[in-house]
Amino acid sequence: MAQARAILMNMTPKGRLMLAGSVLGVILVAFLMLRMASAPSYSTVMAGVDPAQTGKITTALDAKGVKYEIQNNGTAIAVDKSQISEARIALAEKGLPATSQPGMELFDKQKLGASDFQQQVTYQRALEGQLAQTIGQIDGVGGATVQLVLPQDQLFQDQQSQAKAAVLLSGSGQSLNPGAVRGIAQLVSGSVKGLALNNVSITDSTGQLLWPNSEGGATDGQMAATTKQAAEARYAQGVESNLNALLAQTLGPGKAQVQVNADLNMDQATSNELTYGKKGVPLQTQKENETLQGSGAGAGGTAGTPSNTVPSYAGAAGGSGSNYKHTNGSTTWGVDKKVTHTKVAPGAVNRQSVAVMVDSSVPKAQLAAIQQAVRNAAGINTKRGDTVSVSQVAFAKPPAPAKTPITTSALGVAKYIVAGLGLIAFLFFVTRHLRRREAETLMGEPVWLREIEAPTTVAELEAGGGYRLGPGDSAAGGRARSEGNPMRGELESMIDSEPERVAQQVRAWMNED
Repeated sequence: MAQARAILMNMTPKGRLMLAGSVLGVILVAFLMLRMASAPSYSTVMAGVDPAQTGKITTALDAKGVKYEIQNNGTAIAVDKSQISEARIALAEKGLPATSQPGMELFDKQKLGASDFQQQVTYQRALEGQLAQTIGQIDGVGGATVQLVLPQDQLFQDQQSQAKAAVLLSGSGQSLNPGAVRGIAQLVSGSVKGLALNNVSITDSTGQLLWPNSEGGATDGQMAATTKQAAEARYAQGVESNLNALLAQTLGPGKAQVQVNADLNMDQATSNELTYGKKGVPLQTQKENETLQGSGAGAGGTAGTPSNTVPSYAGAAGGSGSNYKHTNGSTTWGVDKKVTHTKVAPGAVNRQSVAVMVDSSVPKAQLAAIQQAVRNAAGINTKRGDTVSVSQVAFAKPPAPAKTPITTSALGVAKYIVAGLGLIAFLFFVTRHLRRREAETLMGEPVWLREIEAPTTVAELEAGGGYRLGPGDSAAGGRARSEGNPMRGELESMIDSEPERVAQQVRAWMNED
């Protein structure tokens, strides 16, 4: 420290500025080299990407934890070189990048003098691309390709062919429910003139026919999309995800695993219900009224049968008037009944079984509560034969992270080694240069020379004890005179020991002048 302080004190202001600049340069170079060595190296995996699909691509990469960088204004994607394989697999699972068909923008560059056939082909391509872009905006659809068959107008109706459409969806169709598939078919059918709903075929990337299905009126030779296996898989996957989320939030991640096996009723049926009322309903009613009236005649007639006839009886009713009324009716009753026709939708659960595996680290006292919670969350019905089983086993430990390849690790170490060697070499040469300049400064400018603040004449030097050798003076006499002046003696000893260096310093002074 003392030597460094002495060097700084003896340096000129210009040398101090150069030293400060060199230190700042060393720090800046070291920072840049460390940043370059630690920064990830990206490699372009996609170029010319449609900006509308950039969001889907970045979402797929984020889900897999792949580091990426968007380049060229969103039309290129670059990922870390060590994760190129993971990035390609993640994008392939999502069916990305999806081929984008041009839409109605084809008419923006319509050529002058195009024939009717060219215009018809351009219109068909534009309509296909527009439908593909519209279908790609549906939630759960990564991309779509549409092919249309548009018939030409014929003179006779019996010679007219039907319009048809084929739609290929990117990815698997298991994530789409039957309602979404039907909506896509309705969208395509309603966008093309003369296209019937059953003439639209929708297929996913696995080759599975999603439309027409049994709900849309498929024939016996066509494959139904809503099969029993696919519906059961979707139902089981939904229940499993809900139960796993519940257990992960309660017990912690990796503490439990749920497996669901469901049996669904996918048969379409119609239910007819006949209900009879408790009271009858009158259908027809008939009434008959009989009325008899008599006047005030004399006393009754003679006894006997003739006097008991109706006319005699009426005339012999007595002294007062008579009024006779009689009503007779009949009612026809009907049965009150109600007939209800109900179409039973497929998808009812016939029976389901839920298996829960719990890690051995979970206390056994919690197993009963876990079983009851799973029973309620899954909607277990013991009357139809549903079962829930909870088992406790020791889960396997997660595999250790894959080791970095030797070549990759060696390159990483080599970066730091080269950066360190470059920094050491830079510091070595800078220090060597500074020491050389300081040594030349200290050697070329003795202390007695730095103490002279103004030029001194020869008379002043002689008055102060300095003396020049004349022609008749000898070296011994000169040395004797120099003994009285220490500065001159030091200078003469330096000239005798290192004449070349003194001459070089004198030349430097002359050049400065």
